[in-house]
Amino acid sequence: MRRRRDEVGRAGHLHRRGLARVTAYRALALQLATRAITAREQIDDAIARAEKQVRGARAWLGPDLRLVVLPEYVLTGFPMGHGVARWRELACLAPGGPEYAALGRVAAEHEVFLSGNAYESDPHFPDLYFQASFIIDPSGEVILRYRRLHSMYSPTPYDVWGRYLEVYGIDAVFPVARTELGNLACIASEEILYPELARALALRGAEVFCHSTSEASAPELTPKAVGRRARALENLAYVVSANSGGLDGIPIPRDSTNGGSELIDFQGRVMAVAGPGESLVAAAELDLAALRRARSRPGMANLPARVKTMLWAEEYGRHDGERPNGLADRIPDRAWFTRRQQEVIDARTQPADR
Repeated sequence: MRRRRDEVGRAGHLHRRGLARVTAYRALALQLATRAITAREQIDDAIARAEKQVRGARAWLGPDLRLVVLPEYVLTGFPMGHGVARWRELACLAPGGPEYAALGRVAAEHEVFLSGNAYESDPHFPDLYFQASFIIDPSGEVILRYRRLHSMYSPTPYDVWGRYLEVYGIDAVFPVARTELGNLACIASEEILYPELARALALRGAEVFCHSTSEASAPELTPKAVGRRARALENLAYVVSANSGGLDGIPIPRDSTNGGSELIDFQGRVMAVAGPGESLVAAAELDLAALRRARSRPGMANLPARVKTMLWAEEYGRHDGERPNGLADRIPDRAWFTRRQQEVIDARTQPADR
């Protein structure tokens, strides 16, 4: 299959750099407030606020801080009643565009791997946009771009599946960056609730999941908090999860989405967790040597080594669900996503004899 090596494709394949690997380093889930934008120029302000906080975190936590994860859509907020065309114009970054260059300068100046999440346009799909998680290395290069596959109200690669694979190939759908910090992958927001995605990335070698999220937080375990622990344990992987430190500019109380950024180790244990507000408290050391020992040790706890991939591939093939290419010839409105989900629900709740 022919693949075009453009900005998205380069950042979607396995990334390797000839740098000395480390066995332990500090990672930070940097909890920042999100402001819903009303003008495109406000994206630059959001990048400047993020840079200020990365600079402070690096000074406070020290030079062994190597990985910083930012919250979901921290640059723009999310579309509230915006049509696809309007949101693409207002809030979507172009791969290789000036906003990514600015983020690259943040990573380079502070010598960190910087992971985050943004809405993106794509010249191959000019009528749509995608939500993307990314990783930028200390040279300022975008080394990984993951387009979210599960989204309630936004287009995904699965909605234009045939064309997307033709343009980018399957490696760009499930990217893993092989770096001196280990094998890094991204999971977006509610996708932490989908075990198949994390398992697919782990099967491709992922050791650290960078989880940009913007979610309701609470003193008790939330569904996503349960998901983070499960995905870490199931795959013997670290999870670095950055939540919003408040969400301004939308008609809900700002602190509904505030706090709970956390790091989970490969046994599902909480290493650090932040309270409400902008915070660098969710920071901890990731011990890659210990993770790799756990993955190489036979036993009941080595769940990734016991996965029966052929069994589940066959069983999944027996069942219908959301079908691909639903947006191959249309521009969606919000109602289209709801109708699609209702069709799946209806199909699964029909009597067995029908």
